[in-house]
Amino acid sequence: MNPYKPRVLAPNPEKVAKITTILKEHALTTICEEAACPNRSECYGRDVATFMILGNTCTRACRFCNVKTGKPSPPDPSEPERIAKAIKALNLSYVVITSVDRDDLKDFGARHFAKCVLAIKSISPQTKIELLTPDFKANTTALDIILSCDVDKLAHNQETIRQLTKRIRPQSDYERSLKVLKYYATYSNKPVKSSLMVGFGETKAQLLETMQDLYDAGVTQLTLGQYLQPTQRHHRVIKYYTQDFFDEMKEKAYLIGFKAVSSGILVRSSYFAEQL
Repeated sequence: MNPYKPRVLAPNPEKVAKITTILKEHALTTICEEAACPNRSECYGRDVATFMILGNTCTRACRFCNVKTGKPSPPDPSEPERIAKAIKALNLSYVVITSVDRDDLKDFGARHFAKCVLAIKSISPQTKIELLTPDFKANTTALDIILSCDVDKLAHNQETIRQLTKRIRPQSDYERSLKVLKYYATYSNKPVKSSLMVGFGETKAQLLETMQDLYDAGVTQLTLGQYLQPTQRHHRVIKYYTQDFFDEMKEKAYLIGFKAVSSGILVRSSYFAEQL
């Protein structure tokens, strides 16, 4: 077996059909589909999905991301209820809620996150919720809205090392992401998670430095995965790593002090989030 081409587990077709049908019935978007995640069939087969709120059009243009960029529509006021009903219908015990960047909104979409959490809790109080948020440009009013939500985990993805951030995430900022993560860790008693991708041209020393920065900011859970180029117009893969590399990084992450680490070629920020 080629060590750079891991196998994706075959999903249960009945479960995949079930979750796909319910998502369509409630007109919902998942990051699984929009970002062309390689694990989406496997996750659907486990009755797991990461819901993407606030539309399917992002105001930023990260060079790794398959979500389209443009001028988004106004937030749909019916979305929180539709997500809650879908989660109830799927009987999900754990959900991840994320969103596109909405730099066009005064609160960057934070209140819509809160409305979704309230809707889910109202009809599925047993469901655990993880919020994977944008940086909200580190606006403390928006961050405080997120902190007020009754959720079980907070997350924001750093994605790459300091030296590559402007190339990979031109409208984002390395220090700003650290500021958001530190704010979550300082003013919440919930676990804080972040994620990194490799294969953009980073060195091992740079990756370890970034991991240390995340830990110093208060991040306790970390995921690392191989970047896979969605289309020819996206940033090319500079290097493919073997699973041995990810195993080594996992050991080093635990030595740094992280409490939970998921590290592998196909690992993504929400992959097996319910177990992490």
